[in-house]
Amino acid sequence: MLATRSESNSPKANHLLAALPEDSYRALQPFLEPLQLPLGMVVYESGAAQGYVYFPTSSIVSLLYVLADGASAEIAVTGNEGLVGIALFMGGETTPSRAVVQSAGHGYRLRAAVLKKAFEAGGDLQHLLLRYTQALITQMTQTAVCNRHHAVDQQLCRWLLLSLDRLSGNELVMTQELIANMLGVRREGVTEAAGKLQAEGLIRYSRGRITVLDRRQLEARVCECYAVVKKEYDRLLP
Repeated sequence: MLATRSESNSPKANHLLAALPEDSYRALQPFLEPLQLPLGMVVYESGAAQGYVYFPTSSIVSLLYVLADGASAEIAVTGNEGLVGIALFMGGETTPSRAVVQSAGHGYRLRAAVLKKAFEAGGDLQHLLLRYTQALITQMTQTAVCNRHHAVDQQLCRWLLLSLDRLSGNELVMTQELIANMLGVRREGVTEAAGKLQAEGLIRYSRGRITVLDRRQLEARVCECYAVVKKEYDRLLP
């Protein structure tokens, strides 16, 4: 759903757009379309043509891999640090993953043809998007490692911290069923993991709302995967 600029954040609330030199940003600005990104909105489907790239400002988009039987698992999250739709400038045009809004908010979209032209011209935009892509690949790789080797409560901590890094507050609206789908685990596993964190005073969970009460302890509890991903984003996209 398209939104007026007054209803949403400035494009520069997206860190990639804010990192562009002023001349590069001004060249894109007239083509940036503000829009609302409601919870559950499918930004693009697996294998479908992508007509736009999306720059979240106050929303989070989850990249999911969906199996033939309908089961899914999250492979990455994107918020105000990046964009959704790297296949458009990497030459693939489509991707086997699905992109779904995980946390409602606002963002901007840019027509594929506009981005391709700017990317192929080289320069600052191209270098920035390639660095972002490397950081995103690191997140995908670390997610695969985490899902294979770490406990569900550690995965939940990682997921919460990555989400908080992309939001302005300390609260997320998310049911246990959706979290289970994101992590690719049974709902009972998420219930048990969330219960542990709540009992320890790290979070409060009620009616689909998760409030982080003690981020410092959450960071102490999380596995190494969160730090690896954060360090790479900070290194490539300071």
